[in-house]
Amino acid sequence: MNERIVIGKIIGAHGIRGEVKVFPITDNVRRFNKLKNCFIEKEDGTVIKELDVRGARVDKTNALVAFADLFDRTEAEKLKGTYISVSRDNAVKLSRGSYFIADLKGARVIDDDLGDLGVINDIFETGANQVIEVKRPGKQNLLIPFLKAVCYEIEPEQGYVKVKLPDGLFELYEG
Repeated sequence: MNERIVIGKIIGAHGIRGEVKVFPITDNVRRFNKLKNCFIEKEDGTVIKELDVRGARVDKTNALVAFADLFDRTEAEKLKGTYISVSRDNAVKLSRGSYFIADLKGARVIDDDLGDLGVINDIFETGANQVIEVKRPGKQNLLIPFLKAVCYEIEPEQGYVKVKLPDGLFELYEG
């Protein structure tokens, strides 16, 4: 399991005092209001630096974060495109049956009838529900609704998710 959980992507500077605008990669954007320290990392997970947070607030759907040692817009702009993560100890506590996306990425997806379908590449929100993107070698990625009726056994520690695909879904991707 990852030792850090990504909670947002820095999409630009905000104002002239070093604040950054963050696109949240978390179910609860308000979690930024309690953020005390975090890591700045590249897309590949390489940590650039650890920073203390001097303040944060929510602006519509994004978070605005001010770091303790960053008071200049030019320096804030250099962080654009990087990610904010927190240590697993500082991550929000999950309710039973909830999972961090980072813990599910790379898990095998196994269908009752079809067997091994591939690995979870990503999970994203569509509005109606979340969708699992399954990477399949040499084939188009498979999109599966992340619903309890479809994904009935989720075992991130063992590295798999068992599914029962809705009728016709697999055939859409094989056609």
